[in-house]
Amino acid sequence: METLIINYNAREKRFAYLKNNRIEQIVFDRPEHRSLVGNIYFGTVTKVLPGMNAVFIDIGEEKNAYLHRDSLPSYVLASEKHKNVTSFVHQGEKMFVQVDKDATGTKGPKVTGIIEMEGNQLIYMPKGRYVAVSKKIANESRQAALRRLGSRLTTEEEGIIFRTSIISSTDEEIQEELQTLRQQYQELVQTTPKKPGLVFQKDTFIEMILAQIKKMKAGEVIVDDVAIKKMLEQYNANLTYTYYNGKENIFSANQVEHEIDKALKRIVWLDHGAYLIFDQTEALTIIDVNTGKFSGKSDYLDTVLKTNQLAAKEIIRQLKLRDIGGIVLIDFIDMKREQDKLAVLDTVETELTRDEKRTKIIGFTPLGILQLTRKRTKVTISEALQVKCSVCDGTGRILSTETTAFRLERELLEHRHADFEAILIETTEEVKATLLGENEVHRQALEELLHLKLYFLIQQAPKPYYIIKQFGDERDISLKAIDTFH
Repeated sequence: METLIINYNAREKRFAYLKNNRIEQIVFDRPEHRSLVGNIYFGTVTKVLPGMNAVFIDIGEEKNAYLHRDSLPSYVLASEKHKNVTSFVHQGEKMFVQVDKDATGTKGPKVTGIIEMEGNQLIYMPKGRYVAVSKKIANESRQAALRRLGSRLTTEEEGIIFRTSIISSTDEEIQEELQTLRQQYQELVQTTPKKPGLVFQKDTFIEMILAQIKKMKAGEVIVDDVAIKKMLEQYNANLTYTYYNGKENIFSANQVEHEIDKALKRIVWLDHGAYLIFDQTEALTIIDVNTGKFSGKSDYLDTVLKTNQLAAKEIIRQLKLRDIGGIVLIDFIDMKREQDKLAVLDTVETELTRDEKRTKIIGFTPLGILQLTRKRTKVTISEALQVKCSVCDGTGRILSTETTAFRLERELLEHRHADFEAILIETTEEVKATLLGENEVHRQALEELLHLKLYFLIQQAPKPYYIIKQFGDERDISLKAIDTFH
């Protein structure tokens, strides 16, 4: 049983795909976090980097875009490929680019100069210079015929990719769509703006919904917008379409909202009491597998294997659910038998066949950590829904009260014998108490060592801190202190 739940009647649009009542995918679309993938921009090259064989391009967004030499039309169309990027582009050059990957963390979006105009049957590339056929078209004679047709229909510069849906199309229909896409590209080029900016915006949210609906064999689509329901009904007659108009949010009514909260948690519990720990950084994601309460019904080695296989299935599901991309390191429970590693690897490979994003399994390291990479095109759920903690700056750690107090003490000692009578320190009650000790037992010794009277301005704060506010006469300092010694 497949179910697609679409929350469309608010500014933040969402959909959730469920299989056998288990959530497989959640997609968000916010104005401020809308994916740029597929958008076409007119940009200006701001910096050429010979060492990286790449350029940075101002496309009118917050961050400049990154473009590698191999994605430049001038490189694709060149006869000599060994030259550096400086031979194919120069600073200040203006060009059309298309977003390949959204900005993540501190990195700007990744773009390509090989523009793709998408149709129902084919993808047209004005500067692509190659003909390709979808790998899902298994018939070799049909593949060969399409390649011959593509070579005949395109110029030397043009490229074309035949999609799976083309299998039942006639040559005339293909040629007609190609001409339409050519016309769309020419219209785009003729509307060149005066400064860098967006020239074509792709509605990726609706496209993702349609892509999901076309793949569903049977099931139900539940949507809270009448117009969207009517539009979707024409794409897959095998599905049941339901309009939801209840007072409760459609996600809450269908028990999806709590799954979003679970997808943001660091710990994920598995059946039988085992659990996973997810630690995400900008560079990679580390997943730790723990047996927890799971003891199994047989010996230890079998328990480890069973736990790791359960973990492998849930990890791949979580990668899809959280939309995690980039480098992924999975620290499975240590397996002594080589056949157990192969069994777990087989489980991972099987589960990945259900993942649309390209994933490459690197293999186990000598320490038993499985390495893989998953294509990243947009931000993860955690990046879309959460911001860095302003207290710990996303690290999950802050300096302890003791560390802060001892730092304050060391800094005070740097000012001993200063030509002043007193010092005013802004800090928290906890730092002051740690510095001076229980019942301020250390105050007298510290003041004698410093030759300074200590006065405090106590503040409430989410983390331990201190600021040395002022040196001066004891009378002036005491008037400014809120908390003084007795």
